[in-house]
Amino acid sequence: MRSAPGRLVQLVIGLWLYGVTMAFMVRAGLGLDPWDVFHQGLAKHWPLSFGLTVNVVGAILLLAWIPLRQKPGIGTVLNVLLIGTAADITLRWLPTAHVLPVQVGYLAFGVIGNGLAGALYIGAGLGPGPRDGLWTSIVRQRGWSVRVARTCIEGTVLLIGWLLGGSVGLGTVLYAVAIGPLVQRFLHLVPVTPQSPLLTRRPSTDLSLVDLHQPAVGIGHLDHCAEARVDP
Repeated sequence: MRSAPGRLVQLVIGLWLYGVTMAFMVRAGLGLDPWDVFHQGLAKHWPLSFGLTVNVVGAILLLAWIPLRQKPGIGTVLNVLLIGTAADITLRWLPTAHVLPVQVGYLAFGVIGNGLAGALYIGAGLGPGPRDGLWTSIVRQRGWSVRVARTCIEGTVLLIGWLLGGSVGLGTVLYAVAIGPLVQRFLHLVPVTPQSPLLTRRPSTDLSLVDLHQPAVGIGHLDHCAEARVDP
């Protein structure tokens, strides 16, 4: 059994890296994942920064957990506090990319680094993020399939975010296609706590990330999942 302090350190590193890589995708200007399209679009219409918007939306989503009887963990709380904060701090010093090679470099680092960050925070097994917990609790309580729950939620936030002015583009598609395989790969390279709510165990004993290699919508997000029955 892994020590609690070790899991906590892994969680914090993963969540902080997650926010940093979000900022790189924002500065790339080539499109974001569905939830960040929503965060970016919303941030244009109220007096809060992108990162604060991420944190506030996460906190609000926790209220939706109440009727769904989803219990938060320490990872849930730190997700709300750290990801947006790390994104804002990074955005303060990271210049916007204006030429295509730099944009592509930012995007590649953002997507690959986000995959590593996701594996670290999921592997810590200290509770799902507020966005993950929303759809996983719907799957559990309402009997929806993972694909249907994620498609409905992520498709809705993507559409609303785009209408609000969030960035949709190549990065959105690349994220949908690449994030599942990346997280799955990194899960074999980082310490993993088997009881993580985002993981399932196949008969082969391989740990799999719930429903992630199948994007929920054609341009889906990872608040995180790869192949299975239930799961930022």
